[in-house]
Amino acid sequence: LLYWFICKYMGYSFQREKVLVKKIPLYLKYAFVLLWEIFKANVDVIKIIFSPKKAEIQPALVRFHTDLKSEASLVALANSITLTPGTYTVELENGEYVVQALDREKFGEGLEDSVFVKQLRRLEG
Repeated sequence: LLYWFICKYMGYSFQREKVLVKKIPLYLKYAFVLLWEIFKANVDVIKIIFSPKKAEIQPALVRFHTDLKSEASLVALANSITLTPGTYTVELENGEYVVQALDREKFGEGLEDSVFVKQLRRLEG
């Protein structure tokens, strides 16, 4: 009875839930990719901190645009960037991101076609 009520008045459907269940392996893969990228970025930030060449660091604001369609994917990408050490999302508007990168070369390049974007495209289906 409760499931019927939710389906009728809250927009849920069995077909929609079935699609979400089929995507569970993709969500798990995304979680592992995110954890791996966080680990790699931590190592890079530690290298920068302990490097004697700190003057060569070039902080930058990087702008890029993605072709992700759903709002959930756009927000997931912004959050994934922010969770990764060395970068954080400053602004997201109409699929265009502004990201502050600790070092342009290490953290700011290739964001528009990053592993996060590729995984989110697969999740969008």
